[in-house]
Amino acid sequence: MRKVIVSVFVTLDGVQDDPQEWSLEYFTEEYGGYARDQLFAADALLMGRVTYQGFAESWPSITDEGSPQEGFADRINTMPKYVASTTLRELAWTNSRLIEGDVVDAVRTLKRQPGLDILMYGCGDLARLLARQGLVDEIRLWIHPVVLGRGEHLFTGWSETRMRLAGTRTFGSGVVVQTHEPLR
Repeated sequence: MRKVIVSVFVTLDGVQDDPQEWSLEYFTEEYGGYARDQLFAADALLMGRVTYQGFAESWPSITDEGSPQEGFADRINTMPKYVASTTLRELAWTNSRLIEGDVVDAVRTLKRQPGLDILMYGCGDLARLLARQGLVDEIRLWIHPVVLGRGEHLFTGWSETRMRLAGTRTFGSGVVVQTHEPLR
């Protein structure tokens, strides 16, 4: 069965919103390589409306030309993208599909299909819903060494969820990726 992997950028004080405002200064070749490996270990993206709109606004115009993450832009732009939204009607980003009907059932069906991991960027309403239903297999916290003191905090609105630390990766920039698996 395929895994749903939630990958989220977060500050030391647990803020997850607007990562482009505070995460870019920590980007290094090893950080980019890890992000690339994570993307290439998946063959589908799963997104809520907010993440989809942010990504769809920027990624279609990004190419791999001169990028240290060779193939990343091409991969993210062409891979299947499943979007959970009750308000969007049209999806312009290449290979994007709106999830019709029950999101939980749709994700269960996706997980049963053959393939690689299903990658989900961000940890908002959709991640909360899927976690409550036991459909999130890993959460990767990209902890950046910055304190904002304001913003939307990670796991706001989650119910109690016990986790097992499954791994860590530390980059020279000070970013630490912690991989957690929900205990079931």
